[in-house]
Amino acid sequence: MTKKSGITKRWILNTLCVIVVVLLGLVLVSLLLFKEQYYEAVRMTLNSRATGMVQSYFDLSAADSDEAFNLRAKEFVEDFNDKSIMEVWVIDRRGNVVVSSSGFSVADEVYPDYLSAKNAKSGRADWVGRTQSGERVMALTFMLNGARGQQGAVRYIISLEDIDSQLETVFVLLLLLAIVILSFVTISGMFFVRSIVNPVQKINETALKIAQGDLSARIETREYEDEIGQLSETINHMARELNETNRLKNEFLSTVSHELRTPLTAIKGWGETLLTTPNDDAVLQEKGLSVIIKESERLTQLVEELLDFSRMESGNMSMRMEQFDVCVVLEEVITIFNARAARENIHLEYSLPPVPVYMRGDGNRIKQVFFNILDNAFKYSGSGANVLINACLPNPQSVAVTVIDTGCGISQADLPHVTEKFYKANTAVRGSGIGLAVVSEIVAMHGGTFGIQSEVGQGTTVSVQLPIQQITE
Repeated sequence: MTKKSGITKRWILNTLCVIVVVLLGLVLVSLLLFKEQYYEAVRMTLNSRATGMVQSYFDLSAADSDEAFNLRAKEFVEDFNDKSIMEVWVIDRRGNVVVSSSGFSVADEVYPDYLSAKNAKSGRADWVGRTQSGERVMALTFMLNGARGQQGAVRYIISLEDIDSQLETVFVLLLLLAIVILSFVTISGMFFVRSIVNPVQKINETALKIAQGDLSARIETREYEDEIGQLSETINHMARELNETNRLKNEFLSTVSHELRTPLTAIKGWGETLLTTPNDDAVLQEKGLSVIIKESERLTQLVEELLDFSRMESGNMSMRMEQFDVCVVLEEVITIFNARAARENIHLEYSLPPVPVYMRGDGNRIKQVFFNILDNAFKYSGSGANVLINACLPNPQSVAVTVIDTGCGISQADLPHVTEKFYKANTAVRGSGIGLAVVSEIVAMHGGTFGIQSEVGQGTTVSVQLPIQQITE
């Protein structure tokens, strides 16, 4: 609910408020444009009356006497045809209104446009304001020139009440249009926000379930075909991966527990047996001690694998870099497995380069790589199987070591996962499931490559390629 309120609030503040400001701005600008257009039309109407014909009308007077001017003023007002549209005044040279078309007294009225027109080179000026009665008007004064200079003026006055009323109507219509647009934007925006908030809410709820340990929780993605759908699918994929990792972890713990319990049981059993056996039974003592030593070595190997895996996961796997002969290290491992091959009836063959192959790295780690690979080859090969080791120099910069067995093989579904932590393709065979993960990591840390090819029932081929110093013969 907090998430929903937060997104909605941000949308209102960041988007809706901006739209409101923009719409109000457009309404005000449009209203000002309409007002300017209407007022300009009124101004043009007034200017069209103040022409040379008005000047010539008053020039018909034979004399420039005040009496003649007043007489022509009355005749002008009587002959004025637009009394229904506007009011007209005639002002004498002293600034007094001689006659007005309305017939009402204008003694208290102010007409600043008259003073402006007297001082203007064009002899005309307009003014917008309110009369003494409060009516809003636009007035234009047109100066009349005679032989003795300015002999008076004609002032046209038109009411702006109808125009202002129309502008108010336009303002209301524009405001209503803005409200309609705002309502449409708000409704469509809320639908859009909900289309984001509701899926996010579901994603949040599902993610919370996953965080609480319910790895079976999933998000329905069929209704979303956008970025939210992609996010949902990613979270579902993450949940599946976590579920699989959790399953592998449980299997790993079970396997490690079994791997630890078996040698410990053997060690404890033979220890108890030796304690209760007479000291003169040398054959039994030798057998028991042999089993204890063998199982202890097995435990040591398992613990080392676990320690290496822990170091690998934390990024603290250390390397003692030095120069060594890869073939010498490989021969040491082969020597160890020759005895095992004899015990398990496995035919072991190998082929090594005739020259020393030096590389810079951690010799013990590389020995561990070869040991783990051969251990897997032996574990997954039964009696009578063949294991072939071939080391060659594909180019002067690298050495390639290939281990081929004729064991049970790995299915194509399991093959991409065999180097993943905790993964075991065949749970029936002993082992922790982290040996090849450690091998892959060590090879990568030496700048080499590691690959596996296999087919069920046909065997497995494991290849390691490591960088070396250039061979010179």
